[in-house]
Amino acid sequence: MVQTGTRAEETLRDTAPFAREMERLGYHRIWYAEHHHSPAIGAFPPVVLTAHAAAATSAIRLGSGGVLAPNHAPLMLAEQFGALAALHPDRIDLGIGRGPGTFDETIARALRRGAGPTTDAEYQDDVAAVLSFLVDEVALDPLPEPWLLASSTAGAALAARLGLPIALAHHIRPDNTRAAVERYRAEFTPSRWCERPRVLVCVETVCAETEEEAAWRIGPMNVVKAGLLKGLSEIPFPTPEEAATHPFTPQEQQALAGFRAQQAVGTPETVLRRLAQLAEETGADELMLTTPVYDLRDRVRSYELIKKHAEATTAP
Repeated sequence: MVQTGTRAEETLRDTAPFAREMERLGYHRIWYAEHHHSPAIGAFPPVVLTAHAAAATSAIRLGSGGVLAPNHAPLMLAEQFGALAALHPDRIDLGIGRGPGTFDETIARALRRGAGPTTDAEYQDDVAAVLSFLVDEVALDPLPEPWLLASSTAGAALAARLGLPIALAHHIRPDNTRAAVERYRAEFTPSRWCERPRVLVCVETVCAETEEEAAWRIGPMNVVKAGLLKGLSEIPFPTPEEAATHPFTPQEQQALAGFRAQQAVGTPETVLRRLAQLAEETGADELMLTTPVYDLRDRVRSYELIKKHAEATTAP
């Protein structure tokens, strides 16, 4: 997140220290998402962030979550992530998604050199082409691990047909998660990429010592989400102090409360209980935590608390 009062360069400089901290804590992977024309998130290409973080770490997996197929030539994606996988063996993931990464139609067209929105058939062809180019053209060893990002049953069906592991955007469209998981498992076809269904669920997760502090830290993201509900995308990421005085409408408050109930925000006990529930409900093989809080130290602290409490509860 690009915080109000800071420059994008500062957010970029946090990439390597954050990756090193996550590696130190023992987390398994970090993914970088593709966004455009968003002051709250920043337009930082996932392939660049992946390369930068990989050079600063030694073990943690890194990759895109995701890179957006409509914005790129399939061969270029295969070459870029194939090269990263060869340079950092068994550490690179290629998560592929569909959306343009922006709500601005002018920017979306610029990304596609003037072309309109991609069709379902074009997107499916692009994903298949990336996989084909990885094997037939790039042919480096090892290859990156491909994932398909999805937030609907249509995306789940494509992942199942191609035999790819699926990453579900529960942090964006939680109401679709269960149906998507069910369709994916029911229709999955084994492939060279994945022998059995493999499900990752991404959850918005903010952990703090008290419920009140966790609510304080999630405040800025609530402001951004309220703006998105109105169709506003150019909203800066405010400070917690600014978020605390933001005038939410009753409708926004209701929508945010409903969304938050499906995520994991609170004390370590609350967060781990909610994550365990979600893992049981979805049968997820892995949970990915996205923690959109204002300060890097608070973000790292959230992951520290979760890791420490998880280890304490599983210790013999």
